[in-house]
Amino acid sequence: MNMLPTVNFLGKDITRMIVGDNPMTGHSYIEDIIPGADMKAFYTQDKILETLFTIQDAGYNAILPLSTPDNLKTLKEFRRQGGKLEIIFQPYTALPLNEVLPMMMELEPLGIYHQGTTTDYLMETGGMETLRSNIELIRSFGVKVGLGTHVPDTVLQSEEEDWGIDFYMLCMYNARRNRKGEPSGFITGKTKAHLVFQPQDRFDAYKVIQKVQKPFIAYKILAGGQVYYGHQPEEYPAITEKMFKETYENIKPGDITCVGVFQRDRDQARENAETVRRILG
Repeated sequence: MNMLPTVNFLGKDITRMIVGDNPMTGHSYIEDIIPGADMKAFYTQDKILETLFTIQDAGYNAILPLSTPDNLKTLKEFRRQGGKLEIIFQPYTALPLNEVLPMMMELEPLGIYHQGTTTDYLMETGGMETLRSNIELIRSFGVKVGLGTHVPDTVLQSEEEDWGIDFYMLCMYNARRNRKGEPSGFITGKTKAHLVFQPQDRFDAYKVIQKVQKPFIAYKILAGGQVYYGHQPEEYPAITEKMFKETYENIKPGDITCVGVFQRDRDQARENAETVRRILG
C-alpha cells in the first residue's frame, strides 16, 4: 500500500484526505445524476465492508462514518478481519447522543464531532445550552471533540467563547442559507434534491480555516458533486484535480479533507488518492 501524505492530526499521523460516508448512507446532493436511492441500493453492508478494504488498500488511513447501528456492526467486522483504518465518528442523530456514544467508543475512535446540521439547528433555534451540554457529554467519554457546522461564523463564535473544541469539521458551502430552523435530514427524511451550493461560500470558509489555528477537516470540497454540473464525464477528472488543488492551497498544512466515494461505476477511492498524490507530491 502506498500511503497518502500524512500530517499529525489529533496526535496521530493521518492522511491528508480521509473518506466520508454520505454516499454509503444514500445522501446524494446530485439527485438528477445519481439518486440517493441508487446509492443506498448499491451500498449494502457487504459492499460497505468491501469498500472499507478498498479505501485502506488505496492509501487512506482514516474514515469518517455515520454511527448507525448497521455501520457500527460493519466497522466491528472490518476490524475483526484486520481492518486498520482510524475512525472519526459522526453521531447518528436519530438516536439519543447518550445512547450512541458508548457504542462509538467500543471502536476506539480518534475523535467524535458534534454533527453539523444539529449544531446549526441548535444555533438557529436558541439551543445553545443543549449544544454546550452535548459537547461536554462527548468530552466526558475521554475522546477528542469536534464541532461540525456549515456556517463559518459558528467556528469564530466557538473560539471567541471557548467552547473547548479540539477540531472543526467545516463545510465549504453554507447549506443553511435556505434551511434555517430545519432539523437534520436523518430526522426529517428530507432529501438534498433542492439544495444548491453557492461557489463563493468556499472562500468564506477558507478565511476562517486560515484564521483559526486549531485543526480542520474541510468537507464538501466537490460540493457534493455539484461542481460537475454542466460538464461532460470526460471533464470530471480535471475538475476534481482543480478543486482538490484549490482546497489544499487554502487550508493550513495541518488540516485534512474529507471526500465521499461512490464505487459503483468506477473506483473513485483510488482515483481521488492518485489525484491527491499528484497535488501534494
